[in-house]
Amino acid sequence: MTYNFDPDRWYETERAFIEARFQSGAISEPEYEQALNNLDKKHHEMWKRLDGSYQIKP
Repeated sequence: MTYNFDPDRWYETERAFIEARFQSGAISEPEYEQALNNLDKKHHEMWKRLDGSYQIKP
């Protein structure tokens, strides 16, 4: 089974959502910074899990 999950596109969508919440006043600046930090960690961990998934050993 294959699927077309793009971690970078997911990241951009999530970051835009966080940005919109901050700009609308729904979250404070500290909450905004924490949300971005959490998002960056999730993105990094996601790439670590995906990195090398489809490599064929010689």
